[in-house]
Order: sequence, then C-alpha cells, then structure tokens
Amino acid sequence: MAPFSMRCNTCGEYIYKGKKFNARKETVEGEDYYGIKIFRFYIKCTLCSAEITFKTDPKNTDYAAEHGASRNFEPWREEKAVEEEDRLAKLEEEENNPMKALENRTVDSKREMDVLDALQDIRARNARNERVGQAVDLLARINAQEVEDEEEAERERLEEEDEKLVREVFSKVAVPSGSSGTKMVTVKRKADEVEPTLQSLLPDSARALITSMSVQPAAKKKKTDGKNALGIKVVRKAKK
Repeated sequence: MAPFSMRCNTCGEYIYKGKKFNARKETVEGEDYYGIKIFRFYIKCTLCSAEITFKTDPKNTDYAAEHGASRNFEPWREEKAVEEEDRLAKLEEEENNPMKALENRTVDSKREMDVLDALQDIRARNARNERVGQAVDLLARINAQEVEDEEEAERERLEEEDEKLVREVFSKVAVPSGSSGTKMVTVKRKADEVEPTLQSLLPDSARALITSMSVQPAAKKKKTDGKNALGIKVVRKAKK
C-alpha cells in the first residue's frame, strides 16, 4: 500500500495514498537510526511501469520518497517542520542569552498557571453541575417513590374491600364428614337486597314496547236484555 501520495517522475501519473501494490522489500545497507533498521520498497507505476522506490524514516516515523517519484505537497508536514525549526531556534537562543531563557521560562510558567486555573474552573463547574444533576435525580426518585406508595396503598385498599365483600357473601362452616371428622364447607349467604327484575334492567323504550305488546284489548260483553235479567218471560203471538 502506498504510504503517501506521490507523482511519477516518468509519466506524471498521480499515485494516491493507500493504493495497493505488490512491493519488493530490502534492508538498506549502511543506514540505520539509533540501531533501527531502514527498509527500502520497490513498486512500479500503474501507468508506465517505471520503478519507484521509497524508504522508511524512523526519525520522523514516516516514509521518504527516494527514486522515480516525488511526494505531493502536504501542508501539515510543512507545519510540523516549521514548529520543529521554531523549537530548535528557541533552544539555541536560550543557550546564547540567559536573560531570554529566563523570560521564556517566566512566560511558560504564566501559561501553565493560566491553564491550571482554567482547568480548576472547569472542574468546579462540572462538580456544580453534577451536584445539581444529583439533586434533580433525587427529587425525581422521591416523586416516583411517592407515586408508587400511593398506588400500592390504593391497591391494598381495593384488595381489602374485595376480601371484605367476599367474607360478607361467603362463609365457611364445619360439617361432619363421616368417621373422619369434620370438613369446611363454603356457604353463600342470601343477599339482603331484592334482586332486580329483567324488565327493570331494560331501557325505557324497550320496557314501553314490551308493555304495549303484553296488554290485550278488553273483551266486549254480550248485551243482555233487561227483562230476561229480571226473570220476565215474554211470549210472542204467532202470526196468522
């Protein structure tokens, strides 16, 4: 895999970082960095098949282009190089000027104190926020516990009412059970209240309909003669 973006010096083809190659590796003779071996890799350009070589760079924990290609410009590498140059120049200046070294140490100490103060403020703010969060969580837990207690009390009250009703309706009576002794029998008590009729449970419209259907018309009485009612018999004369 290509360790960095490069451009082939032969055909100008760009090879991007991470492109896979079948590379050949060898150890560079006569070169090392504090006992760390340096390795050389051989690859070929994907367009013109020109040979390209690059080496490991243990000093900068990187790779260095050696032959056949030029490494593309990378701004972050330039920033690192500038920072390293500034650091070396600062050390050289401090060696030659003790007053400058003292001034730099004073500036560094002040910067460290500012950083420590900022960290302390952040810690204090985080601790305050944590305490507030804990208080909110505690209140939430207390409220939840109160709600659970109320629900439990209501549930117990309903259960007690159900048990009381069951005890009022049902009762257990000991009856003899042969030679073995007695046994408990559950007896249902008669309800004191009168059970409602089916008609009383119906709505008014249905009740009126049933009533109208159940009422039959009064039978007409046969008209009786008043004389017969008094026992007087009327004899009719035969016509001539």
